[in-house]
Amino acid sequence: MDVSNEVPIIRIEDGAHHVCHYTLSFTICRGFYSHETHQALFLSKATLSSSSACSSSSASPTTMPFISKIHRQSDYNLFSSATPIVIDNGASYFRIGWAGESDPRVIFRNIVQRPRHKITGETVTIVGDHDPALLKYFDCTRSGPRSAFDSNVVYQFETMEYILDFGFDRMGANGSGIDHPVLITECVCNPVQSRSKMGELLFETYGVPSIAFGVDAAFSYKYNQQRGVCDKDGLAMCLGFNTTHVIPFVDGEPIYKGSCRTNIGGYHVTDYLKQLLSLKYPHHMARFTWEKVEDLKMEHCYITPDYASEARLFQKGAKEAEEKTRCWQLPWVPPPTEEPPSEEEIARKAAIKERNGQRLREMAEAKRSSRINELENELHGLEFLLRQLEQVEERNIPSFLAETGYVSRQEIESARGKASQSLRKAKGEPKSEQAETEADPATNEKFALVNIPDYMLTPDQIIEKKKQLSIKSMFEGRQRLKQKRHEEELERERKQQLEEEKRLENPELYLEQLHAKYKDLSEKINQRKRLKTNGGGHTNGNNLSGNVGRGERLNAAQRERMRLLTTAAFDRGKGEDTFGARDEDWQLYKLMSKDNDDDDEGPDQDETELARISSRLQDLDPTFVPKSEASTSQPAEVPRSRPLTKEDFQIVFGVERFRCPEILFSPKWIGVDQVGLDEMAGVTIRRLPFKDESLEERLTSSILVTGGSSLYPGIVERLEAGIRMIRPCGVPIKIVRALDPVIDAWRGAAAYASAPEFYTQTFSKMDYYEKGEDWLRSYQPKYSL
Repeated sequence: MDVSNEVPIIRIEDGAHHVCHYTLSFTICRGFYSHETHQALFLSKATLSSSSACSSSSASPTTMPFISKIHRQSDYNLFSSATPIVIDNGASYFRIGWAGESDPRVIFRNIVQRPRHKITGETVTIVGDHDPALLKYFDCTRSGPRSAFDSNVVYQFETMEYILDFGFDRMGANGSGIDHPVLITECVCNPVQSRSKMGELLFETYGVPSIAFGVDAAFSYKYNQQRGVCDKDGLAMCLGFNTTHVIPFVDGEPIYKGSCRTNIGGYHVTDYLKQLLSLKYPHHMARFTWEKVEDLKMEHCYITPDYASEARLFQKGAKEAEEKTRCWQLPWVPPPTEEPPSEEEIARKAAIKERNGQRLREMAEAKRSSRINELENELHGLEFLLRQLEQVEERNIPSFLAETGYVSRQEIESARGKASQSLRKAKGEPKSEQAETEADPATNEKFALVNIPDYMLTPDQIIEKKKQLSIKSMFEGRQRLKQKRHEEELERERKQQLEEEKRLENPELYLEQLHAKYKDLSEKINQRKRLKTNGGGHTNGNNLSGNVGRGERLNAAQRERMRLLTTAAFDRGKGEDTFGARDEDWQLYKLMSKDNDDDDEGPDQDETELARISSRLQDLDPTFVPKSEASTSQPAEVPRSRPLTKEDFQIVFGVERFRCPEILFSPKWIGVDQVGLDEMAGVTIRRLPFKDESLEERLTSSILVTGGSSLYPGIVERLEAGIRMIRPCGVPIKIVRALDPVIDAWRGAAAYASAPEFYTQTFSKMDYYEKGEDWLRSYQPKYSL
């Protein structure tokens, strides 16, 4: 295989899902996405030549653009090929720049996302930081952010290639390859497999002339050592994104045999804070994005010297805890306040209501007049028909009735009576006695066979007589029911008239009597409910109402039925079951189904009377509020949801501020069975291959804390107190924070690459092809140049 600037055969999918294989001459895919065009604009073209695996008729491949708000550097060609490129390949952020400079040129998050455009279906590459406003144009549901790291080791080199492409592109590299030496950082004791794949990627894909590897924590320690922050002998505690390392330094060189690692880092703190906030505020889970929680963590979290005492302050709600509480106000728009309607608006609505009522009354009056006219015409027609029927001869009556549609004269008179009654009802006239007397002859003619003896009737007439008897009994029952209702209505009107007279005589006394009667009925109904639930006055030995059986909660009639059923069951269970053989056995069902429950009528009457008195009191006493316990017919009120306020959109940080970073010292809280930061120092000292008490004192007197997670306030004091507890009394302990825990690793690597002796620590492409990855296994740079 030719090892020039050509990239190995890669796989590209077009819009029609045809897969073709192409060989790309090395050209970095560069482009950006704008709001105005909504399409990718490429800054350079890739030279594509189709291989034999794909025919010329296949669809043309598409290159995938980058989406980023990071500006591309323009001075790449101004640097000579001897100037190394320094890369700090951290699990959280990717930093790249030129050796000898004080700051990296390009910094972005070390993640890749490849969504599809919602309209064109084109796959784009989002590397690192991106504009959130652009994501609305892409479908990100099937492609989430991906990292090239597993813990702190690079294992996804396809993702790593996208990141390197983007980094070199933002540096301003052209399509001719990377002709600068590269210094790239890695983790402590990086596996040779990961180091070999990284060398293969840099050599064969980008054409890098030489490579050097170095540990980020070591570069940060050497950078701070050169500025007098720490000594040559000491400990470097690197609190990274996924892991935390402690590396001992002796005479300025790291001793990896004594290093220690814990799988806890800034990622776990952020994830723990995100879980706590999601559980505390489940209605605002969409607000807790990873980026926002990361910002909240760095802004509000701190490490307390004593976690137990700090937690007790918040548990007691002390004033100190209130001062340490922080609040994040989410966007909230107060609901519009409804002002009461003005007098003009009330008058306008009343006028509209009056007009609508008048129109409805006019419509009802017109309908009533039309109904009256129809009934009058029908009544005149029936009377005219009866007058004509009187003039018709007896033999012609059947033919005359057949033409009119009626069967007999009685049917015509019945129809006339109904029409007359409907007319009076439509006019609002009361039913007169004359109408009742007029209806009697018709009724008598309708039941003409009832009073005739059976021996005077034929068999068909006897059958008809039985039918008339049944119909007449039902008719008379309805008449009696109507009469009873009429009498009850008269009695009700009389009582209302008497009550109204009493109220007019003494309104205060009348209202007082109503309240007393309402109270008595309420207590009576409540007492009856308690008796039905708890039993009829049964008590235990302490004169307290006890829990009784179902039979004692029943009323008298129900208890009698239960007794009969139980007696019958015991009597029949002694021998052979012969129940039903005698006629008196069936009397038991009659006794059980007989409705002698007089108590059931009382509660209905009492509740009806209570409802009437309650309605009366509501009309007379505006301050009266009915008891909800006494009303059994009204359903329970549905609780109303209160309007949302400003406090409902506040995220309060209390104990979460120091609880989340506490997992750095107690990893078991999140299920990691490893030691914390303070214990790692003792483990590292015990792992050193040589024992020297003076060396141990020198190590503990120069402890450098670096990494992004070392920025929490209070971490230096907490580490000093924890290490002092595990070290002998009187041992000097000094802990310092790096000048810039985030950038010092890159700055140390840039200073290291700018030294003239740097080229002695690199290996070239020819060395890689000649010696292979076995040489990388034993590769170990010296940091004291």
